[in-house]
Amino acid sequence: MSLSFLTTVDAKLFLTEIPYKPMGKYAHFLTIRVTESYPLFQTDGELNKARVRAGIKDSTTISRISMFKRKQSTPERLVGRELLRNYGLMTAQECEYNVNFAMNNPDCIIYGFAIGDSGSEKSKVVVDTAFSITAFDESHETFTLNAPYENGTMTSKGENGSKGETSNLINQQDHIKPQVFFPSIITLKDPTEASFLYVFNNILRTRHYGAQTTRTGRIRNELIGVVFADGEITSNLRWTQAIYDYMKSNKTLNPPDPLNEDDVTTAAKSTIQTLMADEFIVHTDFIGDAFIPLLDEVKTLTSSEKKMKAILEKADAEAKKYANKYISKKKTAAKAES
Repeated sequence: MSLSFLTTVDAKLFLTEIPYKPMGKYAHFLTIRVTESYPLFQTDGELNKARVRAGIKDSTTISRISMFKRKQSTPERLVGRELLRNYGLMTAQECEYNVNFAMNNPDCIIYGFAIGDSGSEKSKVVVDTAFSITAFDESHETFTLNAPYENGTMTSKGENGSKGETSNLINQQDHIKPQVFFPSIITLKDPTEASFLYVFNNILRTRHYGAQTTRTGRIRNELIGVVFADGEITSNLRWTQAIYDYMKSNKTLNPPDPLNEDDVTTAAKSTIQTLMADEFIVHTDFIGDAFIPLLDEVKTLTSSEKKMKAILEKADAEAKKYANKYISKKKTAAKAES
């Protein structure tokens, strides 16, 4: 088997088509998500947080901001859907997210769907909750939101131009500060070359997460490596705790100052290599300097309109082949049972 697009990765790490049953191949994208504005990850009006151990060695208990899995995967798959529409491989009418899935395109097959009795497909992209390296108190800020009147004040005009009542349209909301870091491992099960590039590209391109507004949610994804393995690897929490221990021992945690990105990157690369050395699985690592040629090659591919279209067309052909082979059978079986 020869690869159509990549030269920096051995072809044996990919499958030639999307399999129906799990085949025990995994591609793990090692990502550091860094906030660049004031994003909002909340449930019931409050920022999501978890009380956990600070490090693997440091047994202190701290609260960390949590970035739930759907807060990560949904924006990334929406970016992929946008690209499929842009290159004419999907229309809004034939596949509407969470309303009417077409069940036969790369988004539906790779990221999964569930449409009641019509059918479902399990996601081949596994994302788990990510946690801030720094504690909750150092990572968030409370804003007071208000609604000024047209005269530029917080006071309405009364009758005959007199001063009216002070507005009560004031609310407080916690936001995550800029330069807060969330280590996150995104896993693609049983990758083909095209599905690998499709997911890789979605991670690189996605820029907004959390509550979607025009003013907040800016997050940059810094990939520090990819690990191909025959099993799953360490959790986001354990990697985050290892980074915390590393930075504490190197005196690069200086609250309330934000973390230095270079220090975080150094800690992330070092700790993931240590954690991978403790794994009981077969793995091929592209981390640090070994990752640069692969990252450069992917960026070259995805910045070319011609090559980007070719990747999407290949991913679409694989998805449609899978859908015709397996999903149509599921739908037929479901009808027969009813």
